[in-house]
Amino acid sequence: MTKSLSDLTQQLLDAARRAGADSADAIAVDGTSVSIAVRGGALEQAERSEGVEVGLRVLVGQRQACVSSSDTKPDIIAQMAARAVTMAREAPEDPYAGLADPAQLAGETDSAALELYDPSAEPDPAALQDDATRAEAAALRNPGVSQVQSASAGYGRTRVHLAASNGFSGGYTRTDRGLSCVAISGTGTGMERDYDYDSRIFQSDLRDADDIGAKAAARAVERAGARRPKTGAYPVLFDERIANSLIGSLLQASNGMMIARGSSWLRDALGEQVLPKGLSLIEDPRRPRASGSRMFDAEGLPTARRAIVDDGMLTGWTLDLATARKLGVQSTANAARGTGAPPSPSVSNVALTQGTQSRDDLLRDMGTGLLITSMIGSTINPNTGDYSRGAAGFWVENGELAYPVNECTVAGNLRDMLLRIIPANDARTHLSRVVPSLLVEGLTLAGD
Repeated sequence: MTKSLSDLTQQLLDAARRAGADSADAIAVDGTSVSIAVRGGALEQAERSEGVEVGLRVLVGQRQACVSSSDTKPDIIAQMAARAVTMAREAPEDPYAGLADPAQLAGETDSAALELYDPSAEPDPAALQDDATRAEAAALRNPGVSQVQSASAGYGRTRVHLAASNGFSGGYTRTDRGLSCVAISGTGTGMERDYDYDSRIFQSDLRDADDIGAKAAARAVERAGARRPKTGAYPVLFDERIANSLIGSLLQASNGMMIARGSSWLRDALGEQVLPKGLSLIEDPRRPRASGSRMFDAEGLPTARRAIVDDGMLTGWTLDLATARKLGVQSTANAARGTGAPPSPSVSNVALTQGTQSRDDLLRDMGTGLLITSMIGSTINPNTGDYSRGAAGFWVENGELAYPVNECTVAGNLRDMLLRIIPANDARTHLSRVVPSLLVEGLTLAGD
């Protein structure tokens, strides 16, 4: 009989104790994924994977080590534990390593209210293929589309259980259902591509395949004839699809690991203004039907809603137990981990305050500048926040889209850029990162 994930984690903890560990925590992950891709109306690729993987972290005094395996036989688990303890005894001491105090642990672990799991049956591969085929066909119905680079549909289910020698034990199940299409317009050196996609926890929430294919095609056709924009300083509007990358840079810079290393451009910004007044960045790990939701973090601490930025002011760092101890503060219950490494800080669901204007309103107000719809490459200095990225999108003149552009670079300093953002009201609220289109004045563009 197959062991439950909770039984597996307990077996790992017992083995660690017998091997000589002072304390330990364990994780077991049972995953299933199915992916179907079509091309030219025919099946191009079909993949399915499923299996269980386990991870064990042991502590011997202030020394720790992690091991993982996809083999869960009892003798393998015993070998894992012995190897981990041997490794830990040879590891350098870490004065900040350690499990949570039992008083810190989450009392509620039932994730049912978060609606992370779609109880409907796993979709048949034929149904996934039909979705991908319909998306491709919808894209090809646009006469401006020369080919569809890819159309794919997928499904995943993941069960996770965490347990530790301090008494914590909890788990949850997640599902995800995705559909994407990438269309190409033009031929030869004049080819341009764009995409559309949707990813949801519940199958019933997924957008229609025809809509996704048609939207990908329309976007690709709009990009036909792209050329380089003018060089100079102009306002730049980051489309909603890529605006979260700006906020992602802020989240990365406020991660406790970066702060503890002293390698963040926000390291001296606690309590200072980092966004315009009136804007807040809220983390809500318990938002229903959001992919980043969780009742507890990877160290068993209860999650809670918090303001990373409140009315423009940076209020704190993103912390797990170890980084919090290094900085002399309390964990924000943001530990995340896989099977092969110790916990590290990571945000869950975040939402930026939305504006009152539409994206079209911001386009009208910006006059002449650049609308960015895709970005490639990234050069960001983690210590200074100096920012440079390749971009493509549309040149804007007199508040209206004039022509598509590509092969340009946008540059600035993140600290200054974020203080000047003006948000639109077009964020998709089902995403884990809810960030609208963002207008930034006075960035440097390198084009012709």
